[in-house]
Amino acid sequence: MAEFPAKVSTRTSTPAGEPAFHAPALDLNFVKSPFGILMIVEIVLGCLVWALIADTYYQPYPSYGWVMFVAIFFWMVTVILFVMYLFQLQLKFYMIPWPIVLVVLNVSASVMYATAFITSAASVEPYSWPHSPDYNKRASASFFACLVMISYGVSSCLSIRAWRGYGSNAATSQASISNHA
Repeated sequence: MAEFPAKVSTRTSTPAGEPAFHAPALDLNFVKSPFGILMIVEIVLGCLVWALIADTYYQPYPSYGWVMFVAIFFWMVTVILFVMYLFQLQLKFYMIPWPIVLVVLNVSASVMYATAFITSAASVEPYSWPHSPDYNKRASASFFACLVMISYGVSSCLSIRAWRGYGSNAATSQASISNHA
């Protein structure tokens, strides 16, 4: 039998390809980036949408229930992602394809906000007395829902560009890989 070595190395290392531990750090450059600015706009305007609807008597009208669902759901998801990117927490979850997650979130948010905007705008006149406080709040919520829809649309375009690599396509990236091999 082989003799057991007197000294055994118990040192561990990070497997190849996996990033080391990152302590949460405040990333102020993210707030200045187009993604960060758009997320702040989406958070503020999305909060206005659901706050204006919530301040009216919307419960008997299912159309406003849909608007509230869309506004609150995407507001919460955007706040969570904003905090994650602000503190660079996405680096801890390196196995998640964040560019694809952002594309799916922004595209689905812009589509859902389009339906919420149309629903809200179409429901203002039938469910409110003209120039009443509820009418004005619901009309304002429709306007802000349109702005949020536009900001998620711009975020969709930027996230798709970032996911694709800022203008590169699969053919050019494959050609550059084969040339370097």
